[in-house]
Amino acid sequence: MKFTWLGVLLFITDGIIKLFVEKKGKKEVIKPLLGGKLFLRKYHNTGAMLGAGAKRPKRIALLSIIFTAFMTGVYVATLGYKGQGMLKTGLALLLGGAYSNTYDRLRRKYVVDYISFGVKGKLKNVIFNISDFGIILGAGLMVIGELLKE
Repeated sequence: MKFTWLGVLLFITDGIIKLFVEKKGKKEVIKPLLGGKLFLRKYHNTGAMLGAGAKRPKRIALLSIIFTAFMTGVYVATLGYKGQGMLKTGLALLLGGAYSNTYDRLRRKYVVDYISFGVKGKLKNVIFNISDFGIILGAGLMVIGELLKE
């Protein structure tokens, strides 16, 4: 059950930040953070990661629902097994992020992204949200968990 709460915490935290950003922010830089290493911004992403599929938001939403449902099934299946903490932690983080972004796609028709890095080059224009980090970290932990299992 502790793993489930991790995903729920990610979902709630990201949702609160998204509400704040939507109410307070313009579509420009809101506030530099950590001495300009990060920026709190607002971006409406109608696509998937890095804007992929932005011209087909309904298809992206459907794929998001399918992926989230499938991974939920995988997570529920792992709950019956002892151990595998890294795999379960990874799944919980991945699902917390997936549920948050899927919720946005269904409710708002776009995902609210709000964090960018204070760097030069193309990465400067990439905007994330905490759910994206949960998905990436969760996927990494799942892979490591599976590799260590063998």
